[in-house]
This record gives sequence, C-alpha cells and structure tokens, in this order.
Amino acid sequence: MPIRNILSIVITSLSVATYAQDFNKGRMDSLMSILDAGDRFMGSIAVASAGKIIYANAIGFSDIEAEKESSISTKYRIGSITKMFTSALVLKAVEDKKLNLNQTIDDYFPSIQNADKIKIIDLLYHRSGIYNFTNDPDYLNWNSEPRTEEEIIETIAKTKSVFEPGSKAEYSNSNYVLLTFILERAYNDDYSKILKKILKPIGLKSTYIGTRIDISNGESYSYKFLKKWIKESETDMSIPLGAGSIVSTPTELTTFAEALFSGKIINESSLLKMISMNDGFGMGIFRFPYYNKELYGHTGGIDGFSSFLVYLPADKLSVAITSNGSNYSNNDFLIGALSCYYNKPYELPSFDAISVVPEDLDKYLGVYSSTQLPLKITITKNTDSTGLMAQATGQPSFHLEATDSDVFSFNQAGIVLEFEPSKNQMTLKQAGATFLYSKD
Repeated sequence: MPIRNILSIVITSLSVATYAQDFNKGRMDSLMSILDAGDRFMGSIAVASAGKIIYANAIGFSDIEAEKESSISTKYRIGSITKMFTSALVLKAVEDKKLNLNQTIDDYFPSIQNADKIKIIDLLYHRSGIYNFTNDPDYLNWNSEPRTEEEIIETIAKTKSVFEPGSKAEYSNSNYVLLTFILERAYNDDYSKILKKILKPIGLKSTYIGTRIDISNGESYSYKFLKKWIKESETDMSIPLGAGSIVSTPTELTTFAEALFSGKIINESSLLKMISMNDGFGMGIFRFPYYNKELYGHTGGIDGFSSFLVYLPADKLSVAITSNGSNYSNNDFLIGALSCYYNKPYELPSFDAISVVPEDLDKYLGVYSSTQLPLKITITKNTDSTGLMAQATGQPSFHLEATDSDVFSFNQAGIVLEFEPSKNQMTLKQAGATFLYSKD
C-alpha cells in the first residue's frame, strides 16, 4: 500500500476519534430536556462513530395511558427508511443473479400501465411514473385494514401513469411496494424472511417487519399533539411492505448504516449504484448537505411515527432518530445532534407561542390553492375553537401554533404559514422553499 494511503487512513482515523471524544453530550442532553419539557418530541436518538455508540437517549412514553416510559431499546415503526433496506435487498438479488436492473416489470404486473417500459431500476429511482397510491384522497379511509397482494396491485393499477417512465423522478410509495412483490417472487419467500438475509449477519434482533403494535414486545404506540398527546390509529403493515413496514431502534439503525457503507450487506459496486443520484434521488436513499459534508440516508413517517437516518462516509458517522410523537422538526433535531458532534454553532430552541382570541381566527379559515403545488390546504379551527388546524389534500390534519401576528407553525414538519387576510393569501414556507396560496 502506498505511504500516502497509509497516512490518509491514519489521519482519517484520528479525525473520527477526535470528533467522537469531543461530542458535546451536555448540549445534546439540554436539547433533549427542552424538547421533553415542551411536549415537542417523544422518542429516541443514537449517534455512532465508526460503528460504536457514543450517544443514546430517549424521552417520552411508549404508552402514555399506561405511563410506560420509552428507553433506548424501545422499538418504533420507521416508515420510509424501510426503502433503504428494500433497495439493498434488490441490489443483493442482482448480485445473486436473481434480478436484472434493466428488466421490465410486465411479467410481474401486466395490468399496470407502461409495465412493458418500466424497469426495476426505474422503481428504485422513483422514475416509473406510477401514481403514489398513498396520495389517494381515499387512502386514509382504508389504510388500517389488511390488504392482499392482489388488492394492492389492483389499487396501484387502477390509476394512470403520471409521466412517461424514465423521463423524470417523482416520489412514489407504489414503487417500493411493487419491489417487495418482485423480491418475493425472485426468492420464492416472504419479504420478512428475505429481510433476515441481511439482518442476521450483522446481528440485528430488534429490526423486523411490523404487525399489530405489541407494547409487551417493547414496541411503542404513536401520537399526535393537539394540546395534548392523542393516540394515532395504526396503518396495517400488509400495505406499506417494503416501502415502510419495518420496526427498529435507533441503535440498530446506526448498525445497519455502518454495515451498508462498509460492504457487509452489498458490495462496493452495488453501493456506488445505490448512492448515485438521478434527479435528486438515489436508489432508496437521498443525499443531504451539512456545511461542506455529504450525508446519505432517508426520512420516514407513518401514522404518528417519524424517523431520520443518515450516514457520513468520510467520518464514519451515523445518526438515527426515531419518534412516536413529534411537534418538532426532525431535520432541526438532526442539525442539533450534528452540531454536538462537529462542535458547530447551534442555538438551543425556545418555544414561545402567543395567545390568540378565537374570534380572530375566522379571517384565516378557508380552502387555499396554489399554482406552484397541486395540494390544496384547508384551514379550520380545532375542536374547542382556540387554535387552527391545517389539512393538505389526502393528508392527515395537523395543529398550527401561533408564533407571531398572522404567523402559524407546524414544528414537526418545519412548516410556517404566513397569512395576509386582506389579500386572502397565505404563504407556505418549508425547507427553504416558499409557495404562495390564495383562498378559493
């Protein structure tokens, strides 16, 4: 090995060790305490350096009614982080010569429009044009009931393609549900058993396909916050499958990320395919910026659960956040954790809501539309008329908190709504983007 490569390895190892030793545990504990005291977050976080946990903590309850507190071993539904596992399984199947990324899906799903044009690689990259069935306005009316494979395929097939396959990318859970069925046929086995092919070798025992939530097994219920924590209903896990059905813990998620990027699950060539971006999408993975660094991972959300998993290959750092109730942005939470690791400037949050008079809320009510986004947003009062609720087309409603004159926020998703009642307009701000809405 050339001397310069040896020196590079030594320098990198020293850098990783230094960051880990300097992790600002006090600041991280303070952030957790603030979120706990303000009813902003229930859940757990784990930070791992070079595969070793350097910080883990949990706040809140896995079962509020029974007053059962969460711990770092509590298990959470991780939603769309499941797609990272499914993508890895597909790429492993390609390595095993059971699948080809360029094969079309018409042999599997002849009833789906453009099936003879859609390739497996299109499903992985969200370039199939298949409509996202979870966006259907009727979805929340049946998502808690079990569905067979035939019923799910029929649901997906009944809608027309939203664009020509391969022409662009648009996120669709349908892609990864279909990849589940493809994997099951390739291996002639259930997805839950196929998943164990990559879980067992890396020692993950608290990561599996969920069924009904089982508190006695260390799992957690999920909640939404409407002045107090309200228990959410459960999506039946026969529906999200490889798009969102895995249950795990943050510590095991960091182990998965480390194993994935160190070649213990798929080979280097497959990993490079997985993290190669196409119109902003990797194969079941995204790239996120943090200062001059690149993080790879995925977010997740199902019912009242939300999650975030990232890995920084250059520093062998993994961070996993799992929540069963959140009134705070996981992105902001992640930035807080990263600032503690890299000793970057970070201001601890404060939550100073302002009081509103119920009669003053009337001027905000109505249905708002935008030429920039296809989703309409309906603004209503909450049940006791003391605050506002918002609901986007086909999505659950969420509570808005007054933070300034004519300004309301939904911290969990980092959403800010700025109203101009005199113009019947509303501006939606999220993740640095701005969208203008007008009242219908």
